[in-house]
Amino acid sequence: MPILSDVLSDYELLDSDDRYRLLIDLGRGLELMPDALKTDATLVRGCSAAVWVYPTREGDRLHFLADSNAAITKGIIALVLLTVQDRTPADILATDIEGALAPFNLRNQLSSNRTQGIPNMIALIRATAERYA
Repeated sequence: MPILSDVLSDYELLDSDDRYRLLIDLGRGLELMPDALKTDATLVRGCSAAVWVYPTREGDRLHFLADSNAAITKGIIALVLLTVQDRTPADILATDIEGALAPFNLRNQLSSNRTQGIPNMIALIRATAERYA
């Protein structure tokens, strides 16, 4: 996965159409999430598109598999995961995910339908980190 600061550097240089393409490309880069893991238990509530997030533990670090049935939304969850992927639960809980994503100005770049589920994605990731902390 790319580094969030590198993605931001590219994102800032692009016009709105190319920003959509960048998000779609990020989503395409997500690790494959098996269909068997796309269940009601892994579904993120409150998203306009279906979004699934499945945590795994690798040693003392959390690794998340995620997918969506919408390309832009899949890119958004990929962006969120760049802030927390393969970090310890304590690191995740100490991370200002919203602050890390703020420079992308997603609320002004995307429709409210596309961004309404971001807080729920973040809440699910934090709740997972709390369970493992």
